Amino acid sequence: MTEEESEFNSVLDGLGPRFHEWWGTGILPVDADLLPQTLPGFKTPFRLLPTGMRPRLTNAEMTNLRKLAKSLPCHFALGRNRNHQGLAASIIKLWEKSMIAKIAVKRGIQNTNNELMAEELKKLTGGVLLLRNKYYIVIYRGKDFVPTTVATALAERQEMTKEIQDEEEKMRNRSVEPAATSVEHGQVALAGSLAEFYEAQAQWGREKTTEEHEKMLVEASKTKITRVVKKLEHKLFIAQSKRSKADKELAKIRESWLPAGAPEDQETITDEERVMFRRVGLRMKPYLPLGIRGVFDGVIENMHLHWKHRELVKLISKQKDIEFVEETARFLEYESGGILIDIVRVPKGYAIIYYRGKNYQRPISIRPRSLPSKARALKRWKALQKYEALTEHVSELENTIKQMKAQDAGLEDIKDMSSQNSDEIELHDPFLESSQDEDENSFSDDDDYEDDDDDLEDEDEDDEDE
Repeated sequence: MTEEESEFNSVLDGLGPRFHEWWGTGILPVDADLLPQTLPGFKTPFRLLPTGMRPRLTNAEMTNLRKLAKSLPCHFALGRNRNHQGLAASIIKLWEKSMIAKIAVKRGIQNTNNELMAEELKKLTGGVLLLRNKYYIVIYRGKDFVPTTVATALAERQEMTKEIQDEEEKMRNRSVEPAATSVEHGQVALAGSLAEFYEAQAQWGREKTTEEHEKMLVEASKTKITRVVKKLEHKLFIAQSKRSKADKELAKIRESWLPAGAPEDQETITDEERVMFRRVGLRMKPYLPLGIRGVFDGVIENMHLHWKHRELVKLISKQKDIEFVEETARFLEYESGGILIDIVRVPKGYAIIYYRGKNYQRPISIRPRSLPSKARALKRWKALQKYEALTEHVSELENTIKQMKAQDAGLEDIKDMSSQNSDEIELHDPFLESSQDEDENSFSDDDDYEDDDDDLEDEDEDDEDE
């Protein structure tokens, strides 16, 4: 036995009895089924993560630990699914000398469930499960593992600190007496409390009038609208810059695309032939799909390949806009040199039927170089979609900004009207006071006139008596 094996054997001697029916070679593991099922006062060990360390294992660390566990002999042999408190205590004791605990699942025992074993051990020990299969369970002690002696000292230290803090809090509460500001409904309002604020507001505060309250609401809504408008304007600027960039890309793609014009001497067909070709074309089963890429060189090539074996070719476009379908059909007619028979609505989309003509001659190059390739056609479609979406987005933002500014202008009008009303009230008050003074003066003058009349009547009576 080597020195390492003897050291490993001495470590296992202090953990429990050995499993003598071990099927492997080397040192016999500890028989976990002979360990006590429950321990009085057993608790999950105290854990403390060092500062600045991540609690979880990285993929590289997990791989290295699994490689290390693969070369280690088994520490325990387990066949019981539950009640592993004795095994958990032995694993915690083992972790003081080894980072990994390797447990072998006993063979030949019925109803063994390695998942239940691993979950309970993980819950009791608080370790990290590295590996679990029908043969082995490997548990890592974790980065926050603390030995038993150190954990006991740390727990005592924490309890002592907590007791000191509780004593300080009690002394602080005794020294600080609640300042009674006023008593309402039999309750004392503490200094700095909400009740004290309400009392002070009731005694010395000034209540806001309805006009001031409305003015504050208008200003708050105006500030909010201004903030929203500023944010929308920033979005509009970004959208406009993106649209200009998309426009440049689309223009660059269109410059490299040279569409063919209408042929000068195009062959014509009679109405009877057109009706007959339409009927035959609709009955045709083979067709060419016309997708989102639109017209590109591969479509024209496939049309010529179809015309090699038959006179008609049918294309099915899944576009919903009939105007776009008609434009595409005319463009295909110019590029291929065929005769457009008809555009018919079918369940799959729009069927476009072409006749190759009586004097059809297959061109040398059936793939025209003036048209874009399949990849460039997809790029063109994406650029077009991007430009249309950005244009719509810009218009929506502009409309929203206009509405918000109109709403802001309406709030300003309301504010001006309220200020004008308050000014009018202030202007009319002195007028009312002056009118009241004039009325009082008129009443006093009338009293004087009445007194003069009484004096004249008294003088007349005296004259008559004489």
